[in-house]
Amino acid sequence: MGKIAGVSDNPFGGIPALPVALVVGVIAFLVQLLLLLRGGRFTWPHGAVASALSVYAAGMFANTVLPISLNRPPQLQPWTPKLALIPFHDYEVSDAVTNVIVFAPLGILIPLLMRSPSWVRVCSTAAAVSLTIELLQIVTDGLFGGGHVADVNDFIWNIVGGAVGSAIFLVVSRTPGLSRLVDLFRWHPATRTTRAA
Repeated sequence: MGKIAGVSDNPFGGIPALPVALVVGVIAFLVQLLLLLRGGRFTWPHGAVASALSVYAAGMFANTVLPISLNRPPQLQPWTPKLALIPFHDYEVSDAVTNVIVFAPLGILIPLLMRSPSWVRVCSTAAAVSLTIELLQIVTDGLFGGGHVADVNDFIWNIVGGAVGSAIFLVVSRTPGLSRLVDLFRWHPATRTTRAA
């Protein structure tokens, strides 16, 4: 997602992705576990959703924010953020497909956490997550010399990915035989309103 070729091979050192990803994943899991326990909603299926979301968050952070340099050389020119702000310009179809595939699981996991999931809410959450990633890429590039470019096309196709995942969830949750299985993993009981959303 907007990675600059060759940056990961820089000789100035960088923060390793795996340890940071592990920390992000563990923190995400502990926060979710605390929420489940405090709400009296912990079950093994709910814990499985928390685990899946934690692994997803760790992988997403490692692949979209890292690597970042620890000791980049001094800049001779004033820093300007690496931005790609023209939609559908100089953007590969493979990149679009990758972004859709990467964000589709989020569109499936988010409704499992929501009390009243809807297509709009899922897509809004996917948009918020994508925007956060793009902003982190700008910040890490400015502070540490990050290896990614904030791209409006990534943002657009990430939302599409969230919508695709939401559609998959909707189909599965309305399929006889599978809907009861989905209900086991929901953090909140399904309602008629939820099913209609």
